Parts: sequence; C-alpha cells; structure tokens
Amino acid sequence: MPKLALAVAVAALIAAALPTPGLYGALGLGIAAIGCGWMGYARRDAPGSARLVAAAAITTGAVGVLLGALRVVLVVAAIDHIDRLLG
Repeated sequence: MPKLALAVAVAALIAAALPTPGLYGALGLGIAAIGCGWMGYARRDAPGSARLVAAAAITTGAVGVLLGALRVVLVVAAIDHIDRLLG
C-alpha cells in the first residue's frame, strides 16, 4: 500500500504540471494519495520503512493538492480579470 500511495502522489505532482485537465487530476490524485498513505501509516505492525514511505506519500500528496488548488485559484482570478476587462 505505501508504494502505491507514493506512486499516486508522484502522479499528482506530474498532473499539476500538465495543461488544462491536470489541475483536476492533481486534486483527485493528491487526495487519493493522502488517503492511501494514511491507511499505510496507520498500520502499526508495518515495518518502519513502509510507514516512512506512507508518510512521504501523505506529504507529497498534500503538495499535489496544494499545487492543484493554486492552479484553480489562478484560473478563477484570470477569469475574473478578463470579466472586468470586458465589462
């Protein structure tokens, strides 16, 4: 589970850099990475390295969500600016 969570988190970061539909992918994949990472981290019987990878997936997924949300805010701000220009 932790390796899958880390792979999804890296995919969220990659999606944040992609054009138009990438921001929605970054949000979705980031949330999925946080959830999978949390499930992997909550397993007390897992070895320490697996829990560390799960914690890294949580952090990386959160960065992906933040980057995706930042792009959404920038798009909304750009639309508002264009709306004010056109009157």
